[in-house]
Amino acid sequence: MRIAALFAGIGGLETGLHRAGHDTVVLAESWPLAAKVLARRFPEVPNEGDVRELRSLPKIDLLTAGFPCQDLSQAGKTAGIEGARSGLVGQIFRLLDRRLVPWVLLENVSFMLHLDGGRAMKQLVAAFEERGYLWCYRVVNSLAFLPQRRERVFFIASRVADPADVLLVDEVEPSIPKTTLDSHAHGFYWTEGIRGLGWAPDAVPTIKNGSSVGIPAPPAVLMPSGEVVKPDIRDAERLQGFEAGWTKPAEAIGRSSWRWSLVGNAVTVPVAHWVGARLADAGQYDPSRDRELGNARNWPRAARFDGSKRYEVQIGSHPTWKTRKPLHRFLKYPADLLSSRATAGFLKRTEISSLRFVDGFRERVRRHLQRMSHLDRALAVPAE
Repeated sequence: MRIAALFAGIGGLETGLHRAGHDTVVLAESWPLAAKVLARRFPEVPNEGDVRELRSLPKIDLLTAGFPCQDLSQAGKTAGIEGARSGLVGQIFRLLDRRLVPWVLLENVSFMLHLDGGRAMKQLVAAFEERGYLWCYRVVNSLAFLPQRRERVFFIASRVADPADVLLVDEVEPSIPKTTLDSHAHGFYWTEGIRGLGWAPDAVPTIKNGSSVGIPAPPAVLMPSGEVVKPDIRDAERLQGFEAGWTKPAEAIGRSSWRWSLVGNAVTVPVAHWVGARLADAGQYDPSRDRELGNARNWPRAARFDGSKRYEVQIGSHPTWKTRKPLHRFLKYPADLLSSRATAGFLKRTEISSLRFVDGFRERVRRHLQRMSHLDRALAVPAE
């Protein structure tokens, strides 16, 4: 398929789709840091920059987009998605109204299913139905492919085929290993500890995009050795399916810390590859998965529209399960130890929390704090 990629970021969707044999002919990404990465990784593909300045689409087979989910809310609260010409999501329909492409692929955070009490999704699917598209979506977990637990909504609409044959035909039970604190690494959010932890056995929790001013928010990993570390950005890239150093070109125009935002905002490459492979070789949807769709105030984790009726779909978030090294062996670059200050702050939050923790977890983190405090004192002693 020939692809036009809107809100392309650092090219996670495009990289995966290329690996499945598809070809991007135009990009649209306005963030200079991301555009710098695209220029290095896709040097032959023109980047039109701000999608609002893109007059029309070339002749393509597939339009892809990964817009901010908040824009769905903006569109839903104004004139509706199809009328929100100034909103980012409205730009998709502005361009489709000039050229109705055969296929559309959207990716977004799972929160989009609940935004505005379900009204945002209702606006989105109605806009596609009014333009003659069948659609389906599904929450897919990157853990099916890599040691990162990351749930995202993949939404496919088509005017030429049933997208359920692409997105809703593969499902397996995940082969999550039995883990102990001695045998495997465990990821968690060291910036939390009161209302959430993000606990991930043999995986990291969702890699975040950091703050709006470029302060990174890497996860912590409790290693089997008892050390608590923060992965290197190159391993973060690998945990998203990119080659190490993928976002390095951005450092030519910005601080290296911004690379965490670029990686955190990206689409996981092997998930995009799986979608691309199914676009090239569709399966056969089993309608026995269909269930009655309620009032859709809270949209289900998977659903479809067959041209006449909307259905909830009974399917899990793991289309496959790829074998992988244990997390502590997957990480290959030197990691920073979680500082004594950060560790102490995390432990303080857990002490006033009502969360339940794995037996021995906090004790190991306390021992890490003791080691870090001892190291801090040793470094503070002037040399003889």
